[in-house]
Amino acid sequence: MTMARRFELIAFDWDGTLFDSTALIVRCIQGACRDLGLEVPSDERAAYVIGLGLHDALRHAAPCLEAERYPELGRRYRRHYLARQNELVLFPGTLEMLQALKARNHWLAVATGKTRVGLDEALAQSHLRGVFDATRTADETASKPSPLMLHELMRELGVEPERTLMIGDTTHDLQLARNAGAVSVGVSYGAHDVESFAPFEPLYIARDTAALHRWLLDNA
Repeated sequence: MTMARRFELIAFDWDGTLFDSTALIVRCIQGACRDLGLEVPSDERAAYVIGLGLHDALRHAAPCLEAERYPELGRRYRRHYLARQNELVLFPGTLEMLQALKARNHWLAVATGKTRVGLDEALAQSHLRGVFDATRTADETASKPSPLMLHELMRELGVEPERTLMIGDTTHDLQLARNAGAVSVGVSYGAHDVESFAPFEPLYIARDTAALHRWLLDNA
């Protein structure tokens, strides 16, 4: 007998949720700031911006930088990232989790602060092209925590908010879910401290991908 699904659509953040990239992104943000002679943000401040669109992320990471120099900082960030992106991998167990959810006929989506080019490269690198039914990137729509990104995914796949689950490692992801009328699950192995998750009332906080996989099979 097939168990009834609580959620038709499961949307995942990318960096720090499926892809083990948090530490590298922090180092690249810090390196870009250092290149331009700016104050180098702390690990915590650099990690906070993960999940935001590039413009918003740079504004938070380098608040003293003139807006007209954001493209320069963005180029420096991308140079650092591209030089080391081949080091990045999926968190252990991610592929198996996604395959299990596909087998249960959930719609799977990605809602990310990456650019379209960046996400497409990451999907190809991780051999996940074709796994997701829909994806949205921050350069195609409004950045998190605006609900637009998730609303567009729901509309594309024909799913109501109450049948949608957002999974992510930052408060931006959990606030996105709340703003969109959906519910969320947090993961504790990414960019933000789990103590900051409480105001957004995630249904569950997973300590690793294996725990997330088990919870989804039992509750999604």
